Amino acid sequence: MSLESVQAFLAVHAPDLPIIDQGASTATVALAAEVLGVAEGQIAKTLAVKVGDERFLIVMAGDARLDNRKTKDSFGARPRMLPAEEVFELTSHPIGGVCPFGLAQPMKVCCDVSLKAFDEVYPAAGSRTASVRLTPARLAALVDAPWVDVSQPQIVTVE
Repeated sequence: MSLESVQAFLAVHAPDLPIIDQGASTATVALAAEVLGVAEGQIAKTLAVKVGDERFLIVMAGDARLDNRKTKDSFGARPRMLPAEEVFELTSHPIGGVCPFGLAQPMKVCCDVSLKAFDEVYPAAGSRTASVRLTPARLAALVDAPWVDVSQPQIVTVE
């Protein structure tokens, strides 16, 4: 049902965006980046969190990590990751294929500013082998997501 719900969502809201089915697992950021031939940061990972009583999705760069202080400052409390069963119930997507498209239930979606470092990003498409390629701005617009800054700053090392 999950891939189909994403296909149905895109058919209505973005018929020009094809789903890329790699035929290989993209269930982790590292696998997805390798299969797609892109940087890990370009994988737009979707985190399902609970802050207080509110459950919502945060889409961020694949190499970014949540900053608990920033999340608390932005949303009023520390985030808690949702268990896999609850994620599936709310989104209809399995872990490794979670994305903000074609959700089983309406949910708030936020996009982290870490995505803006890339011209194109690759969120999953409701399955562990499928994704979509689009700009961060279009991703946010498609799901009516506000931009938030809840990721840890990237540490750049010079060799």
